Amino acid sequence: MAAQPAPTPGAARAPVVSVRGLRRDYPMGDEIVRALRGVSFDIGAGEHVAIVGPSGCGKSTLLNLLGVIDRPTAGEVRIQGRDVGGLPDREATAFRLRHIGFVFQRFYLMPMLSARENVELPMAEAGVPAAARAARARELLAYVGLADRERHRPAQLSGGEQQRVAIARALANRPTLLLADEPTGELDAATGGEVIALFQRLREDGTTLVVVTHDDALARAAGRVIQMRDGGIVGR
Repeated sequence: MAAQPAPTPGAARAPVVSVRGLRRDYPMGDEIVRALRGVSFDIGAGEHVAIVGPSGCGKSTLLNLLGVIDRPTAGEVRIQGRDVGGLPDREATAFRLRHIGFVFQRFYLMPMLSARENVELPMAEAGVPAAARAARARELLAYVGLADRERHRPAQLSGGEQQRVAIARALANRPTLLLADEPTGELDAATGGEVIALFQRLREDGTTLVVVTHDDALARAAGRVIQMRDGGIVGR
């Protein structure tokens, strides 16, 4: 594997994300799969970073570690200066709820809830009062261009509209970091272009955004691209 480049500074202030010597190993029978091999980088406030590379190179593993869904075998993940790699389950869940927004390839909307109710869900979990939840959800649906769809259930929305609802939901608790895993993977090119345009708006509005993608157009829209192969960074 190529030697790791030196970490790239983000903004002049302390980075939102700081990763140092990150390793993740998985036992597979008598073998050890080394999914990440000593990855290091920083992401500054308001940066839009795309992580690209072939399937199996460690992109999704890295995203899970940034999202405090998984724990590293070795190394450090800091978000806003806090070491999150070893948080107990309850603290990790609370941290994700208040600091991390997730957008997935498959939208994972609750089918029996309206668009507005789906956006309200993470706020309800965080204990936000009902009136404030409803106001914030309407504000976010307007932001993603769906003010007139707040009462529609997912089955009544197109794929692109469902993904925009999912993005609004991810922003509900004003997260420190927005993570997206193949957010255009289920969409056609035209609809994917709408999501890319929304991500560009998020970037302009100062959202710190990390996207794992195979979509060249989505990667080109990022301010920085991190290229991965065989569990390491080979370009940035």
